[in-house]
Amino acid sequence: MAVDTSISTEEFWLFGYGSLIWKPPPHFDQRIPGYVTGYVRRFWQASQDHRGTPDKPGRVVTLIERSFWETLSDPHPSASSDKVWGTAYRIETAKVAEVKEYLDIREINGYTIHYTDFHPADASPMIKTLVYIGTPDNDQFMGPQDPERLAEHIYRSKGPSGPNKDYLLSLETALDGLSPESGDYHVKDLADRLKKISEATGGVSRGKEALDHELKKVDSTDEQEETEKRIL
Repeated sequence: MAVDTSISTEEFWLFGYGSLIWKPPPHFDQRIPGYVTGYVRRFWQASQDHRGTPDKPGRVVTLIERSFWETLSDPHPSASSDKVWGTAYRIETAKVAEVKEYLDIREINGYTIHYTDFHPADASPMIKTLVYIGTPDNDQFMGPQDPERLAEHIYRSKGPSGPNKDYLLSLETALDGLSPESGDYHVKDLADRLKKISEATGGVSRGKEALDHELKKVDSTDEQEETEKRIL
């Protein structure tokens, strides 16, 4: 994917709704919790490079335009809120080009660049943010899936960035920490199902432990960020 240079480097904001919430991009100088509207968040994007492999893809989140989602038969009903919570990051002006290149590598597996209005949690003025979305026309988009089978698939999957279940549990924990109203029904229900699967198989899967493990990986010089790759 070519690096997008259409947005001014004077004020560059990025919206993260998945792993970017707890694994932020490099070179940001502001981090703001908040939400976007007009979308739903779903674990409908295959992951061949981070939380799975080409022959056994994992599952990660993408955003789906609510108007399109409403035309689908989704076994996971949406909560009443139209808000998708996450975090916005302002990137240091001198580092914008470098961070865009980094993000294009990190989000290469089916994600494309879009722009959306971000509403800060503190009701400060709206911000225009860049966001990476795996749209329904990309070849990694999986579409509606049975929640129990999806939880089982996530429980079994693993890739270069670690177990798929750690991604799910870390996302649940990170979302809960943004705001009293930032929880996501789809994410929480899948996490609850995964925890029951883990308990039934004798495993231990707790969201806080998963997030702590993920954060340690962020600090590691061997496993910096989600990509396990470097910008040279």
